[in-house]
Amino acid sequence: MLTLIGILIVIVGFAFRFNPLLVVVVSGIVTGVAGQLPMEKILTIFGEAFIKNRYLSLFILTLPVIGLLERSGLKEQSQALIGKIKAATTGRILILYLFIREVAAAIGLTALGGHAQMVRPLVAPMAEAAAQNKHGVLPEKTRNKIRAYAASADNVGVFFGEDVFIAFGAILLMKGFYEQYGIFLEPLEMAMWGIPTAITAFIIHATRLFFFDRQIAREVAAAAGECSEEREEVCEESLTAEASLD
Repeated sequence: MLTLIGILIVIVGFAFRFNPLLVVVVSGIVTGVAGQLPMEKILTIFGEAFIKNRYLSLFILTLPVIGLLERSGLKEQSQALIGKIKAATTGRILILYLFIREVAAAIGLTALGGHAQMVRPLVAPMAEAAAQNKHGVLPEKTRNKIRAYAASADNVGVFFGEDVFIAFGAILLMKGFYEQYGIFLEPLEMAMWGIPTAITAFIIHATRLFFFDRQIAREVAAAAGECSEEREEVCEESLTAEASLD
């Protein structure tokens, strides 16, 4: 039971808002000492954990950078860029991002994208701007749905694209699993079987995104119909206020 003191240290440290990294390190050392591990072993465990998760620190560093870019007008610039492209629609932009995300993941570039790095600051604002160019001010429900579809394009692209990459962890895991039962398969063979699935997933989701443009038009028309039944001035002010909040 004494080894569980590390949990208490984490709870107390987070409750008093101490430095999280310091709290976790102290908790790990105290737990190791309570478990009668030699200090050399404790340091070895810390070192191995750092090596295995060294890329996590790079991801953490990207968040402040993205925040500074957004503060400097990244979202506004991306919306202005899309505003100059007459043929751009929400569905077309998301289909293009889905294609890029899936192809990049298929060759191992899974970090080329992501919700925090790409969807929130770039993809979603551009998709919203394209819809605004076509339909004017959007209802809040429609704006949230566009953001959800932008996130889904990222999820589908990376999920099915990475299964084509031969060095992906799931491919290697399946290879080891089959070898335990005497079935020897090459990673390339398993990755090749992921290609039809990735293509099918792209076609299905791209079709949904293609028809999403029509869904946006219907929702905007429905919102305009509701406004016409009430006072137009009040509705217009309400929709403008919703847009200004974003």
